Amino acid sequence: MTNSEVNRREFLRGSGAAAAVAAASPVLTSVPARAAGANDRIRFAVIGCGGQGRRSHIGRFPQGVNTEIAYVCDPDENRRAQASGEAGGARPVDDLRKILEDTSVDAVTIATPDHWHTPAAILALDAGKHVYLEKPCSHNFREGRLLVEAARRSGRVLQHGTQARSSRGFVEAVQMLHEGVIGDVLVARAWNVQKRRNIGRERPGSPPDGFDYDLWLGPAPRVPFQKNRHHYSWHWWYDFGTGDLGNDGVHEFDMARWGLGLDSHPTQVAVAGGKFFFDDDQEFPDTVTATFDYPGGGSVGDRRQLVFEMRIWSANHPYDVDGGVEFLGTGGKMIFSRRGRFQLWDEENRRLEKQPSVVPRMDMTSNFLTWVKAIRGQAGLTADAETAHLSTSLCHLANIGVRVGRSFHFDPAAERISGDEEADALLARSYRKGHWAIPRGV
Repeated sequence: MTNSEVNRREFLRGSGAAAAVAAASPVLTSVPARAAGANDRIRFAVIGCGGQGRRSHIGRFPQGVNTEIAYVCDPDENRRAQASGEAGGARPVDDLRKILEDTSVDAVTIATPDHWHTPAAILALDAGKHVYLEKPCSHNFREGRLLVEAARRSGRVLQHGTQARSSRGFVEAVQMLHEGVIGDVLVARAWNVQKRRNIGRERPGSPPDGFDYDLWLGPAPRVPFQKNRHHYSWHWWYDFGTGDLGNDGVHEFDMARWGLGLDSHPTQVAVAGGKFFFDDDQEFPDTVTATFDYPGGGSVGDRRQLVFEMRIWSANHPYDVDGGVEFLGTGGKMIFSRRGRFQLWDEENRRLEKQPSVVPRMDMTSNFLTWVKAIRGQAGLTADAETAHLSTSLCHLANIGVRVGRSFHFDPAAERISGDEEADALLARSYRKGHWAIPRGV
């Protein structure tokens, strides 16, 4: 599929947003080495052809930027055939190694289940491919650090799917916070409140025809196929997903950390939660309240706190939005959400009229465009591997707290949980012995 003359309006809209990011954002990272030339066609592959892969990685990719989808990859024959048609006849393959072996492929986008995110990204980086990686960047904490190391050694461009950082409205809102519009921002309260469905109870069975279950499992421990831990419902199983803290919550974790101006891990993690509503097979909690303390320099005024609330059985949303962040400062408060909500109050709780030039709203096309520009050496990244790791780690730490049923101290420098061997062991995972996709460095 050649994206040269289709949907010019979308391209121009994305270009404008990316330009605003370049002008306003203080978080752009340096332009990577070995960038493609401005006039070079970028041939890329879409790895993972479920809803996000087809709807977004194919359907929302910026048009008119001299790119071509060369491959689509999925272990499900029907999904990859559908994606091939939607991508203008891109070559469908079942095994991502067929893509990585093709030296004419410059880049990949990854929209697989979570347990494949880091393994696929590291393999691609080590094969010399640029990577756009869906959120969450890792299935577990340790993989996030391995991803950072792989991005550094490869010299290739990795952009994470926390697309608020490439959207002009969010960039301007965060800049307002950092410039003191509500004074010193001491606390951020983020939430993910929505109605999910019961996944029922099932027994092991046979995979459907045309679905290569062994390829889908990848380096995860082998368990029997079960239809409610398969397409999409894999999110709710420890071996394959990260629950809704990692699925949707990572967006709010990222925006909260960004607005607070934090560039480190927390030192104290206090978590309470569990399955309060769903009587089914899913392993992850449906209800969580987590608090993360950041000591800063340790003095009064330096400390910051991030509070996260998740309920995936309710439509009673704070500020009438299912996911958002409330920032509490010494001179007022601000809220924004990926659904386009923005409000500002002064220290007397009076509404202020000041607004960003555009409404903050998630814009995946601009995030892709930022990635393409970075590959060409025309811009820096907004959501690089380190940024991705720091934000995604919060969902992992919260999930660990629920699993062990207690709070803990975290050592940011060592990236270890102190004084709690059971919790510390959950920072990593076990892999299928000898599998070819086990991340390098494990």
